[in-house]
Amino acid sequence: MSSKMTYEEAISRLEEIVELLEKNEVTLDESMKLFEEGTKLTAFCSDKLKDAQQKITELTKE
Repeated sequence: MSSKMTYEEAISRLEEIVELLEKNEVTLDESMKLFEEGTKLTAFCSDKLKDAQQKITELTKE
């Protein structure tokens, strides 16, 4: 995962991963790799949302 990835790109990739896993057409090893990538992307998105929320809170206090 690139550090320059945007929130929107991460969400898009998460959607792709969910679709692949739902189809049950990947091997167990591939499923585990996709799950691991999805977990990292979820954490990345969560951090981005927390940062945005903090920024909004700071801006609304002024």
